[in-house]
Amino acid sequence: MGTLKVGIREFREKLATYVLETDETVAVTRHGDVVGYYIPARRKRTEADHEALKEAASRLQREMEAAGVTEDEILEDFKRWRRAGRK
Repeated sequence: MGTLKVGIREFREKLATYVLETDETVAVTRHGDVVGYYIPARRKRTEADHEALKEAASRLQREMEAAGVTEDEILEDFKRWRRAGRK
């Protein structure tokens, strides 16, 4: 894993890409001088991770259908729970 050098303007314009997708350290430069580093704190998800998330979503959907519960009902229940916790 190396260090990727990018200009500050490019880093700012593509911030979401660097934060969410890169797994290498980014040296941010201004006029060719390094002014800072971005070091990713989390690992990139693997294909197995994506498949596990898809399977979990499918299982949740099946359970919700079997119980006759909608996403809106779950959301409203969560909101009530959050409001009650603040009191």
